[in-house]
Amino acid sequence: MSSKKPTRALGRGLDAILQSPETDITANDISGNFVVGAIAEIDINHIETNPFQPRSDFDEMQLRELAESIKSQGIIQPVTVRKMGYEKYQLISGERRFRASKLAGLKKIPCYIRLANDEQMLEMALIENIHRQDLNALEVAFSYQRLIDELDLTQEKLSEKVGKNRSTITNFLRLLKLPAEVQVALRDNLISMGHARALLGLGENSVMQKKILKKIIDKGLSVRQVEQIVRGLNDTEKGGGGTTSSPKLEEKYLEAAKELSYKYGTKIAMKKNNKGKGNIVISFKDDEDLDRILNLLK
Repeated sequence: MSSKKPTRALGRGLDAILQSPETDITANDISGNFVVGAIAEIDINHIETNPFQPRSDFDEMQLRELAESIKSQGIIQPVTVRKMGYEKYQLISGERRFRASKLAGLKKIPCYIRLANDEQMLEMALIENIHRQDLNALEVAFSYQRLIDELDLTQEKLSEKVGKNRSTITNFLRLLKLPAEVQVALRDNLISMGHARALLGLGENSVMQKKILKKIIDKGLSVRQVEQIVRGLNDTEKGGGGTTSSPKLEEKYLEAAKELSYKYGTKIAMKKNNKGKGNIVISFKDDEDLDRILNLLK
């Protein structure tokens, strides 16, 4: 009786085939010393950065602090790479650790080697950064939009992939509708996402959005204060024409009401009769709001 073991070439699952060194994404003659699925120390010069990296800004001071930590403690968590060819790898995730390792002067870094096509690269890089490195709000928004565009996803499908509520996805994507000046301020952490979302309440009124942005930066307005200003502007816009028995205000007075609403952060209503007489009504919601407005009027 033959003692030869039966071959297992047939019946293997797709995962088993992909994890096999014989079926690496590179040809056998360029497979190098490491195979897919391994965790290995790889020459840092053999690794290229991820072209799908959603993070565009890396804080230099934080990188140097991480580099000092790496010098003394080493890299605790390996970066993840995909094999591109003989002694050639590409980052999937861990670019911050990769950059800090270079600053620390490391020649080799621990890497987890895996398979990934371009779609998976983009997806994994985004998810890894969102959950581990806290992209700023604008970078998250751009990354979400890129996934939608390049992977042809609906917001519902995207929410499933990244593990976020659809409303959260929508709120981030709305940030891309803001004027460039507001987006830059958000990117540079001059305003918070709360400020940006409040400005979205003005719709497509980019002129007023930029005016309020300047006020936020110059006077350090809180999110609540910006919300009050936006609410006042919107209320004034709705009620600027007065009652049906009153003549419609001229455009210059409507604009003046908006300016006053912007200045005092509340609804300012102007009314006048056919003889030109009228009044200006300043709305307030409680005693605290009234005191705030009175102090501004002094």
